[in-house]
Amino acid sequence: MRIRNNPKALDKIKQYGEIVIFSPGEYKGKWNEYFAKKNGNNPDAPIHVELGMGKGKFISTKGLLARKINFIGIDLRYEIILSALNKVLEKELQNVILILYNILNIEDIFENSEVDTFYINFCDPWPKVRHSKRRLTHRIFLEKYKALLKNGGRIEFKTDSRELFDFSINEFKASGFEILDLTYDLHNEDYPGNITTEYEEKFIKKGIKINRLEAVKR
Repeated sequence: MRIRNNPKALDKIKQYGEIVIFSPGEYKGKWNEYFAKKNGNNPDAPIHVELGMGKGKFISTKGLLARKINFIGIDLRYEIILSALNKVLEKELQNVILILYNILNIEDIFENSEVDTFYINFCDPWPKVRHSKRRLTHRIFLEKYKALLKNGGRIEFKTDSRELFDFSINEFKASGFEILDLTYDLHNEDYPGNITTEYEEKFIKKGIKINRLEAVKR
């Protein structure tokens, strides 16, 4: 989903310091404490993290439907953060915050066993073999996520790329995850509670099959 450059985006998101976090390392190991002060949620409430946000539809809808869960969306582009911020403000969500950050260094902003769920939706497939280590489901990244997840925590992964999906299955297994609810055609199966992203809706209209799985830390 193409996001146009917006030179005013940074100035706009800086106006909402309680929602957009620019120094997330300060809250490593303290995210539930931050949310508890912000929204009064239980200090042991689950933390769910979306890695890359499209235009923010997914995480804002999640936040609306599950207000007892604390959601964190991470992206590196000001324009994407702004798009997600507008949806958070429109829905008046106190349980969603956004982090402007590079996922490469995710271990610097979460403590081990601090996260309950990671969402990876339609990430860049990096189709060339020489770029495989840039894929967010490469075992280099998966080992980081696994350390940050609680026991029984999970990664929910969706992609339109069958090549990336098959690659990811092998990576999840190599990293010791248990794979559940695997499907190569999500929208032709009876899967309850699926929340579509902007990319997903675009692909559905074109008849492109959506692959999905859950990978659990044991």
